[in-house]
Amino acid sequence: MASGKSTLAKSLAEENNAILISEDVWLSQLYSEEINDFDDYIKYSRRLKSILTPHIQEILSQGISIVLDFAGNTPSQRNWFRLIFESMEVNHILHYIIASDNLCKQQLKIRSQDKSEGSAFTTEEEFTAITKYFQPPTPEEKFNIKTYQKD
Repeated sequence: MASGKSTLAKSLAEENNAILISEDVWLSQLYSEEINDFDDYIKYSRRLKSILTPHIQEILSQGISIVLDFAGNTPSQRNWFRLIFESMEVNHILHYIIASDNLCKQQLKIRSQDKSEGSAFTTEEEFTAITKYFQPPTPEEKFNIKTYQKD
């Protein structure tokens, strides 16, 4: 959270002439009033993924590259990416940003200045609650990983 994932995703989509699909954009447009806490996010994120999976597979079947700007904080979240690229037999890169909690909290404060109070996931408390679940990708997951170290 607040590591620069969405900024990187936008840049990758532009550089690679790829379609960008952003979880935050879709969730805010479809379920802004329904997402009030982390449990709501999980519920609606799962729903969104079930809707988007066949759509993403269809785009990939046309030979079009996609950048998925979705959380991949846990092995179970990353399994969704695996399901897509393995089912379509397409290449992939998992972009992994290593950033300190302090840097992320600083970026969160900047990002939150433009959001109204009560906007989804804008406080340090929410950051702490969400990031406690983070598990870095492991070699056993067999992703093609590109790592970015942010200071």
